[in-house]
Amino acid sequence: MEKAIKMAVEEGIKKSVMEHEKYRWFYTSSNKLVVGGKNALQNEELVKNLISSGKNYIVMHTKTPGSPFSIIESESTDEKDIEETAIFTACFSRAWKEKKAKTLVDIFKANQIVKKKGMKLGTFGVIGKINSRTVELKLYLAKQKNILRALPYNIKNAIFIIPGNINKAEIAEQIAEKLKVKFEQALQALPTGDSKLCY
Repeated sequence: MEKAIKMAVEEGIKKSVMEHEKYRWFYTSSNKLVVGGKNALQNEELVKNLISSGKNYIVMHTKTPGSPFSIIESESTDEKDIEETAIFTACFSRAWKEKKAKTLVDIFKANQIVKKKGMKLGTFGVIGKINSRTVELKLYLAKQKNILRALPYNIKNAIFIIPGNINKAEIAEQIAEKLKVKFEQALQALPTGDSKLCY
């Protein structure tokens, strides 16, 4: 019986991992999973799934269009979780491609999200009070759960990047060499647009 329970738990964990790994994701410094859409279709899917789940998680999106809807998958969050998720949301938005140093991120709850008739795929409205904060665009490349991630906070042996003038493929090659990972994994971890390595 114990073996069957253990197998069911392991299968559940494996399924959960597989589900979030198709999106943008990272774990905050306090180990909260954050998931964001890579495109309009994924944003639509993530937000609709969240609403149907009935969980009132914190959600973020940049003030301007062209951003993931980022969800902190926890009922309990602190200031660091919010700050890190805001930076993540900003960095994987259009702001990185536009080489902005900072951008504004909106913060709200799942129960504030509405989908009105005629809204485009991946587009939602927000009702009620919205909190906003301006964050810097900066990322640290390091492994989480043995997969290379672009993190919004620094950890040991991470590579620091900001928006810059070196194309994504070239940056990915440099990161792959420095961190001893496959080029494809480095490429997938990076935001869209050019970057600069900071030492």
